Amino acid sequence: MQQLNATDLKNTASQYEKLMVPALFAPFSEQILDIAGFMPGHRLLDVACGTGIVARSAARRAGRARSTIIGLDPNPGMLAVAGDRAPELDWHEGEAEKLPFGDGEFDIVVSQFGLMFFEDRQAALREMQRVVAPGGRLLAAVFDDLSNIPGYRAMTDILGDVAGPDVAGALQVPFSLGDVDELHALCSEAGLSGAQITTHPGTARFPDTRTMVLADVQGWFPLAGISLSDGQIDEIVRRLDGALADHRADDGSVSFPLPAHLVIAKDGD
Repeated sequence: MQQLNATDLKNTASQYEKLMVPALFAPFSEQILDIAGFMPGHRLLDVACGTGIVARSAARRAGRARSTIIGLDPNPGMLAVAGDRAPELDWHEGEAEKLPFGDGEFDIVVSQFGLMFFEDRQAALREMQRVVAPGGRLLAAVFDDLSNIPGYRAMTDILGDVAGPDVAGALQVPFSLGDVDELHALCSEAGLSGAQITTHPGTARFPDTRTMVLADVQGWFPLAGISLSDGQIDEIVRRLDGALADHRADDGSVSFPLPAHLVIAKDGD
């Protein structure tokens, strides 16, 4: 896989923030904080924070209250954008499998749509639970199975036809923990046998199908070493326009169901 330099990493993260965060991640961040019971004064760790939408949402809720809010991500480009957006917060480069924090340092530990990408998911869950304080909570959100997400199911099929199975496979990765039974097994293997898993409705919203395609082409695929030609992008957009006709409004905007599973583990689970 081609290694991106610092400028390319930040440019990709900027596209992620611009195209993906409003459409997919910002609404879930509020829902997760509600479920976590985040309150001003809580110590919160956002693991695999990306450009920091959960941490930033928590900071807005905290207001002037003294709260420890930290975002951690292995990608320096994501952290650079996060730092530009919220320089007052603490941003750390690091991996979920080896958190650079002591036992029980946080009241709430959150990972929004990061668990699917960890090299060692069990180790990451164990580490996140380790840094949860007595009485605290760990919450990890993952997308539901592609079969329940019509927009990305259609896009995956089209990518396979236009760009080949490797590209389609890259889009399938974010949905690789959609099976609830497998998710329960993962939690048990990580020592979180008491964790609860609940499924929550969500909606993906893009201003048009081209923006939906570019969100992955510019905000995710470069990290996977994937580059598409302008002709391939145009063909994917053309086909997706037809496939998502039932999900397109009169103004051209596209919306479709985007359910997610939420792992909730309390201290001691």
